[in-house]
Amino acid sequence: QVQLVESGGGLVQPGGSLRLSCVASRSIFSIISMGWYRQAPGKERDLVATITSGATNYAESVKGRFTIARENAENTLYLQMDSLKPEDTAVYYCHARPSSGINYWGKGTLVTVSS
Repeated sequence: QVQLVESGGGLVQPGGSLRLSCVASRSIFSIISMGWYRQAPGKERDLVATITSGATNYAESVKGRFTIARENAENTLYLQMDSLKPEDTAVYYCHARPSSGINYWGKGTLVTVSS
């Protein structure tokens, strides 16, 4: 059962922008925290940004360039990515943690930053 679905990935030139979206199934009740993580081939999955009760947290490498936002009524998470760099290339995963404490993960969307 797919409960988190990411979209918006693709190929973009360095300096360009993309906006990722993640739609959470309404069957996931009382989501407390959501976030974006990314993983490049041969590398570890790392935190990009999280949002919990309106409070945001960003990896140092994306501060000032990425913005995370959530529309609670639609159960949708966004990641606005500006000034993209080649090192941002990765599969981006959506994450959600409801009050139950269960961790939900999407299957990822690929972002490729290249000329």
